[in-house]
Amino acid sequence: MMERPVMDLAGTIRHDGDGGVLDDLDTVRGARRWLQQRPGILAAAPATGDLVLDEELREAVVDVRRAVRALFARVVSPAPPSPADAHSLLPVDEALRLLNAAAAREPVAPQLHWPAEGPPTAGLLSAEGDPGVRLVAALARDAVDFLSGPQREHLRACRAPRCVRYFVKSHGRQEWCKPSCGNRARVARHYERARATGTPRVRPSGPPSTGR
Repeated sequence: MMERPVMDLAGTIRHDGDGGVLDDLDTVRGARRWLQQRPGILAAAPATGDLVLDEELREAVVDVRRAVRALFARVVSPAPPSPADAHSLLPVDEALRLLNAAAAREPVAPQLHWPAEGPPTAGLLSAEGDPGVRLVAALARDAVDFLSGPQREHLRACRAPRCVRYFVKSHGRQEWCKPSCGNRARVARHYERARATGTPRVRPSGPPSTGR
């Protein structure tokens, strides 16, 4: 299932697989590539077909992400936030100001659509002509919707070693964002218990390594 835009945006800060952290929005080129690979985000901001992602727009999207991740940290508290940016989180008041200002950049009006065959659906009518403004506002609106809705209560920071992701808990016993993180966490716990009890680490059987 495709993640909603706010979760995808928060996930642009991620583990690089080698003990560090990557930022998908660190450059204009990277931000453009990230956006092109996520048609669902563009779908959340109609009329962005002529979007030109420049440095100014990249910074505006990053500001929304900074606000989102600061507010995500507030949601999961008193549990620890993602370690990726726990040392540099915006104050909550500033995060709220940034997010609300971004959402307010595009005045919209709700519209009801009701085809002859099928149920009614809701949409938004906008007079905004700048596709960059529409993108930033759509990302911010999705964050507002998420943070004020029932899914907020299921937001967690993955505690697996080296993971920096936030995720929405989908069942009662879920502790990690994905199975591979669960496996890594269980292995780490096993070695920690073995170290605490002095149990020697058992090496796998098989022929000796050739060093190749």
